[in-house]
Amino acid sequence: MRHVISIVMENEPGALSRVSGLFSARGYNIESLIVAPTEDHTLSRMTLVTSGSDSVIEQITKQLNKLIEVVKLQDLTENRFIEREMMLIKVKAHENTTREEMMRLSEIFRGRIIDVTDTVYTIELTGNSNKIDSFLEALGEKNIIEVVRTGVSGIARGNRSLKI
Repeated sequence: MRHVISIVMENEPGALSRVSGLFSARGYNIESLIVAPTEDHTLSRMTLVTSGSDSVIEQITKQLNKLIEVVKLQDLTENRFIEREMMLIKVKAHENTTREEMMRLSEIFRGRIIDVTDTVYTIELTGNSNKIDSFLEALGEKNIIEVVRTGVSGIARGNRSLKI
């Protein structure tokens, strides 16, 4: 099962390396990883997506909590949460029909065309992973030039928070 784990950790050199090392040493896979500073410059927030059985996820969270840099941890998938990912994608747009098709698909998926050349559109799209995957499928491989995805960012719904 897919899990989104949010971690508040000390903003120190090597902290990310220790977390990724924990995963590689135990043969766990990180599907997505985002790290950025929080409003407190001494702390960073990491959001990672991994898959595994309940016992594997329990083992992962126990090992993460043992790391000195980890201040607080929450498996967001245990309750309701909001998930978003951003994608920048370059698509072929050299003929009028292709250009119109790319514009129409962008509008349907609530994307924005952020750069235009004679032969290429660059589109920005934000949503959950399923929406982004569906957009890629609708485009078709032959129209895609380049894709950049941020990875999953998530936050608990309602009053629940990972605030220290």
